[in-house]
Amino acid sequence: MDGQLKIISGSAHSHLAVDICRLAGVPPCAVTLQSFPDGETFVKINENIRRRDVFIVQPTCPPTNQNLMELLIMVDAARRASAERITAVIPFFGYARQDRKTEPRVPITAKLVANLLVAAGVNRVLTVDLHAAQIQGFFDIPVDHLYAMPVLIKEVRERELGDLVVVSPDVGGLKMSHAYATKLGAELAIVAKHRRSATEVEAISIIGEVEGRNALLVDDLTETAGTLVAAAELLRKHGARKIYAGVSHAVLGEMGRERLLNSEIEELFTTDSVPMACGPKIHTLSIAPLLAEAIQRIHMGESVTSLFDIEAQSG
Repeated sequence: MDGQLKIISGSAHSHLAVDICRLAGVPPCAVTLQSFPDGETFVKINENIRRRDVFIVQPTCPPTNQNLMELLIMVDAARRASAERITAVIPFFGYARQDRKTEPRVPITAKLVANLLVAAGVNRVLTVDLHAAQIQGFFDIPVDHLYAMPVLIKEVRERELGDLVVVSPDVGGLKMSHAYATKLGAELAIVAKHRRSATEVEAISIIGEVEGRNALLVDDLTETAGTLVAAAELLRKHGARKIYAGVSHAVLGEMGRERLLNSEIEELFTTDSVPMACGPKIHTLSIAPLLAEAIQRIHMGESVTSLFDIEAQSG
């Protein structure tokens, strides 16, 4: 790519964007982001980006619809300003759980979001730990799907937790938990759960041996912490010693933070993919180096394979 690298930050997570710019060695592109009294979003890019390679950093975290719409408007502004290529850097991809029809007459919103991004003018997407990896196939443009697991595993290893068992808080997270267990040389356990509502979860039983062992619950996403807290309570009842959790995206509100504070979980390891990944018992790790390296490689036309190769990153 011959065009100069430009990194534009939306309002969703400006601190992460600033860190990415610092590590990539480029200043943040000047942009004006305003809301009119009626809630409409106004965007103006205050630098020349004609024939530039533009990366727009904007996780679609809460307020999800506001941040998504702002991203679409920024993309349109960049396209109309004759950017040579536009890459949407979406550390957390909202609506990823709505990736299929689970009952009649419901949308597949993840596909709709993919269509909107392409229609707005996105040429490439860079994201981290999609809730459903098959969402990559919803796009007819390149998608670079990075993994946060190496960042989290490094922190877990520094804790030197002996006699460790990796626990999947539900059956759906088994693949991710198995990857963690393999890299950590730990055994694997699974919690069976029953979801009573969007915020209430009941952990029913455990498959695997956890008595007298340190446990690491792993998941890609937590919002209300209901699944993690219920699983931790069940682990404690079955004799687990210290209980930790590792999640890629901690999209926590007040309810989630309070639950974690009063839970059996010693510490939650997570990334700064969203600005709300903070609070008591929460240890936040930066993915800015990972994203900055990916941006530089994409800009230079180099391979990013090693960045989404779990084995290469965490070895």
